[in-house]
Amino acid sequence: MAVILGIESSCDETSAAICIDGEIKSNIIASQAVHAKYGGVVPELASRAHQQHIIPTVDQAIQQAKIRKNDIDAVAFTRGPGLLGSLLVGTSFAKSFALARQLPLIDVNHMQAHILAHFIDEPRPAFPFLCLTVSGGHTQIVLVKDYFDMELLGQTLDDAAGEAFDKTAKILNLPYPGGPLIDKYAKEGNPDSFKLPEPQIPDLNFSFSGLKTAILYMVQAEEKKNPRFLQENIADVCASVQSRIVSILLNKLKKAALQTGVRQIAIAGGVSANSGLRESLQEMGLRSGWEVFIPKFEYCTDNAAMIAIAGYHKFLKKEFVGQDITPLARMHV
Repeated sequence: MAVILGIESSCDETSAAICIDGEIKSNIIASQAVHAKYGGVVPELASRAHQQHIIPTVDQAIQQAKIRKNDIDAVAFTRGPGLLGSLLVGTSFAKSFALARQLPLIDVNHMQAHILAHFIDEPRPAFPFLCLTVSGGHTQIVLVKDYFDMELLGQTLDDAAGEAFDKTAKILNLPYPGGPLIDKYAKEGNPDSFKLPEPQIPDLNFSFSGLKTAILYMVQAEEKKNPRFLQENIADVCASVQSRIVSILLNKLKKAALQTGVRQIAIAGGVSANSGLRESLQEMGLRSGWEVFIPKFEYCTDNAAMIAIAGYHKFLKKEFVGQDITPLARMHV
């Protein structure tokens, strides 16, 4: 029996999970409300909140899994990418916990873990598959050949899709985090109300900075004509914005599927919780003859279950690291 403690602290969620023989037994997430009044994550406040949350979060995960500390066989933690101060808290705790109990230490790439979240529950994709990984900090198309054999086919050249949602929400005077609010309003609006440009970026790369600027200019122009423009049209604006971001993502994903011939298609990351993206991917999958894999909502945003499942597969291969390991703000898939 292999019991893995997973720890995630890459941004503003402190999370701990227990995985027993590939099955997630607990997944505790402590969110940080402190950032809302600043309109975004403040790194210093995030690292301090992690220090407050990490011990009770780990303790709760152990209790919920109905195990004891002594039952744990290895500790898996997020090494990066992420906010360095936040990563330091999780890494330091993982190293201390492992050292005190003479346990093996497993470092996990956060972006790989988002993809491997698909192996928590059934149905699971078969290798090779394509994964569109979309979050606040990353937008990537990855060809997944094996658990840790992944090829980056395309990525954003500037803003990530999640960042585009959040910055658009600021333009629309919506509170942070704005992405879920845009999704909520979009359900009530007409996606064809406002025409927004689709960036012509070569190959399988993305760009969202131009779209963000186009939204800003459109809103400014409309507010000159009608100061109450946003109050009266918020649902239609959100629907138009969401529709364009989703079409940018899926058009590139379709191109990747045609280029590779791969028909097993997955999404992962925080933005994969967006209802517009989930529904549009399923529709495109039906039209294109794809087998589509969409994670449960609880495994879309940052969570330790994905770290634990990645750690479990590394544990089977005995891929351990030493106490000299340090976190990395930047890491590639």
